[in-house]
Amino acid sequence: MAQQSKTWWGQKFIQALESFCDPNRLKRGRSYANSRKIINFEKNKGEILARVRGSVNPYFGVYKEPLYKTEVKIAPIPKKDWTKIIQKLSTNAGFVSRLLLNEIPENIEDCFEEAGYNFLPRSSRDFQTDCTCPDWSNPCKHIAGVCYRLAEELDHDPFLLFELRGLSREALQKELKKTPLGKALASGLVEDRIEPEPVASYYTVPESQAVPDSLSLKEFWLGSKRIPEAPPSRGGASVSGIVVKKQGDNPEFWDGDRSFLETMDDIYERVRTKYKNVL
Repeated sequence: MAQQSKTWWGQKFIQALESFCDPNRLKRGRSYANSRKIINFEKNKGEILARVRGSVNPYFGVYKEPLYKTEVKIAPIPKKDWTKIIQKLSTNAGFVSRLLLNEIPENIEDCFEEAGYNFLPRSSRDFQTDCTCPDWSNPCKHIAGVCYRLAEELDHDPFLLFELRGLSREALQKELKKTPLGKALASGLVEDRIEPEPVASYYTVPESQAVPDSLSLKEFWLGSKRIPEAPPSRGGASVSGIVVKKQGDNPEFWDGDRSFLETMDDIYERVRTKYKNVL
């Protein structure tokens, strides 16, 4: 089921959802995420607020398409614990540099676990969900659809999960830059913006250079620096002899009593030994 997401963090998010949600509601929720059922999806102070179209069902007396309000919230991390987590992150140059470059390290979970938290949701305790539909189950298919949609959003912006946990991208990077390692790395990660310069032509204009009067014709054609000699060969030529070896010990054209391959091995060895200084 986790193939619904393309990134490792999105897949883990979906795995947590699928660990406690009803399979039938998950299946219908995936269809909601990939259709026009979710007509509004917005982030508001760490919460996901969505408006989802319901289904017309005359059997239950629903003759007009209903519209439900759906909320998904990830359990936030207290501010004091964020301080501990940032201290852990700031001791690793790889973590700091990648987070400042808007990337998520693969083993970032380690820093959260040391502080007693997990970066990605793992169970129903990490989710707080609500929907105005009449379904008694929570999560319902509308909540599942919004969660699948949230996983797609996380694929494009993993820092959204930091925001849902109570810390925005800007606040995180600001705190990291205050640390000694963050200060050193931030100065090297600043991109120098090069402004384009106008030119009169798209083509390179050749520039002429004066030839010195003392330059001889030989030096002009051959250059003033001597070309370095080729390094000496470290060994003799290596010949695989695969064509010879394919004939076998007794090919049809061979009338000798001795093996054809043994005879050719002796000939190659004598030639190689006699002319080893030529190569």
